Amino acid sequence: MKLSQFGFKLPESLIAHSPAGHRDESRLMVVHKDSGKIEHKVFKDVIDYFDEKDVLILNNTKVFPARLYGTKEKTAAKIEVFLLRELNREMRLWDVLVDPARKIRVGNKLYFGENDLLVAEVVDNTTSRGRTIRFLFDGTDEEFREAIEILGETPLPKYIKRRPTPEDKDRYQTIYAKHEGAVAAPTAGLHFSRELMKRLELKGVDFAEVTLHVGLGTFRQVEVEDLTKHKMDSEHFMISPEHAEMVNKALAAKQRICAVGTTSMRAIESAVSANKKLKPANDWTSKFIFPPYEFSIANSMVTNFHTPESTLLMMVAAFGGYDLIMQAYNIAVKEKYRFYSYGDAMLII
Repeated sequence: MKLSQFGFKLPESLIAHSPAGHRDESRLMVVHKDSGKIEHKVFKDVIDYFDEKDVLILNNTKVFPARLYGTKEKTAAKIEVFLLRELNREMRLWDVLVDPARKIRVGNKLYFGENDLLVAEVVDNTTSRGRTIRFLFDGTDEEFREAIEILGETPLPKYIKRRPTPEDKDRYQTIYAKHEGAVAAPTAGLHFSRELMKRLELKGVDFAEVTLHVGLGTFRQVEVEDLTKHKMDSEHFMISPEHAEMVNKALAAKQRICAVGTTSMRAIESAVSANKKLKPANDWTSKFIFPPYEFSIANSMVTNFHTPESTLLMMVAAFGGYDLIMQAYNIAVKEKYRFYSYGDAMLII
């Protein structure tokens, strides 16, 4: 398929800049693959589509405050550093994006916070805006993490034209987040409240957790018309033997298995055994899923509404069927559903 086949007109007014009042009260579009039926619900109604022994696969990655603001040595020029990935914990080496990139060169020192709570040195160039930096910090790892927590800002997507608030620290994080390492939230999971999770649990629905640390590459623009030529950035993911077994039991019993979000889907599709079972993993994936694609594990999916020509929309179209999903997106625009990270949700069954 071609990039241009995933274009549609998205009014700026439909991009959500703030979360819904309550997590589970976003709107929910339910798309039935077999009949093409489309229903309009509220997210908490998702419980009506699951029964005992069905499995929801959740990405338990945790977003860390990845955006730092500081100054450059000598000139005191203001700079932004976006922490992408920790390369070496002992040496405190990180891959980062810097802005403005033209001012930040190898050898420069960067200062963050009052009394220069953190100092970093640029040790390498990686891409046009990418650098490798080393934090010069003498304290313990716990003290270093605390400093990042104090100085860092919730990494809201750039399209949200406002500074993060204390509310964002909570709302741009799933309630089941455990393992720190993501620079963007697995946004389909943001709709699950504690109350809804408890109701699902009481109904007998099982939760299988995977970890995929979401990187900015997930949202990188596709710049080639021929989708086979697009390369995804690698993301680290983990699946425990216990949760792989939970999913495989549900698979054998022909239960409903629901991937919550494109990141959960990418993780499980990157760990399929030769006999089409889910296998434990601790690996990196650069899997790019677009139509046509045969899915092996999940038979349902919760996802947000994504932007035109995004790799996320392409995966959703591969799962739900291109024609049906593009029709659903046209309806979503007409019905004024909210799009992107803080937007509304879709359940595909």
